[in-house]
Amino acid sequence: MEHTLTDRMKIGISACMYGAKVRYNAKGWDMLGYLKRERANFLWTPVCPEVMSGMGVPRPPIKLVGGNGIDFWDGGAQIKNRHGRNVSSMMRAGAKACMETLERADVDAYIFMEGSPSCGVYRTTLKNQRLGKPPGVFGALLLKKEIFLIPAADLQSPVKWWDWRRRLTAFTWLKRRDIDTVSDLFEIWHTLKFLCQEIDEKSSRELGHRIASFSKVTSLQEINRIRIEILELLRRPSDAKRVKQWLWKNYTHLKKIHGVEVEKVCPPETLRNMTHIAEEMLAVELEARREEKLFGSSPIDYRPSR
Repeated sequence: MEHTLTDRMKIGISACMYGAKVRYNAKGWDMLGYLKRERANFLWTPVCPEVMSGMGVPRPPIKLVGGNGIDFWDGGAQIKNRHGRNVSSMMRAGAKACMETLERADVDAYIFMEGSPSCGVYRTTLKNQRLGKPPGVFGALLLKKEIFLIPAADLQSPVKWWDWRRRLTAFTWLKRRDIDTVSDLFEIWHTLKFLCQEIDEKSSRELGHRIASFSKVTSLQEINRIRIEILELLRRPSDAKRVKQWLWKNYTHLKKIHGVEVEKVCPPETLRNMTHIAEEMLAVELEARREEKLFGSSPIDYRPSR
């Protein structure tokens, strides 16, 4: 089975994180600068629900009142600005316009501004790191559409970005593949199972047992249900501890079975900074690609054509 993704991935992004000065205070940040040359490997679609609502720049800041973004779409919450004006109808139109744009662009993922009452997913305020009332109005739509979501702040960390990028690559590769038979599913699970186990070992092992019990007469509906579960697993965030542990586990497997060896890789108990960990991961990834061996921590090779 081909383990390479060559079509450029399409990523939506909160426009203020793309560098556009569209925040309520007319500011923005170029978070893609942290990716350096790698930013050219993706097609970007910046959107801003608040600008598309017609509220303009600069504008009074807004907040959710009476519930969260999910409640907003059910009619149980409102968006008001600092002066108490109800701008819910404007916000609703802006969020819908942005989602329609992302759907036309057929994005594979979205990089969101956490802490925003519009784009926030797990936090809707920046004050003292409080949660606010998550998700935000647009964040609720993103969750409903089951888009692969990446917090913009994680682009600043080489380890966190590597973690999101390898899982987004696997997610997109799986999303674009045709799975017509149980044999197709077996091959896909063989490719992705170690990455899934790293993210959630218990759920992945249960999923593996279910797949192993399938027969040739298993329905296409059940096969597609498994695909959806794998995609959901790949969207979940990991953490640095698990990344280090499974890097070592998958690296020792490569070394033992295929003779792939990289000097700079350290065992998980070795103390080192995040930059060094990122360098280790990239080194193993590149060496496995060069030797054409499957690396469980990053099983899909992303080689976009420009």
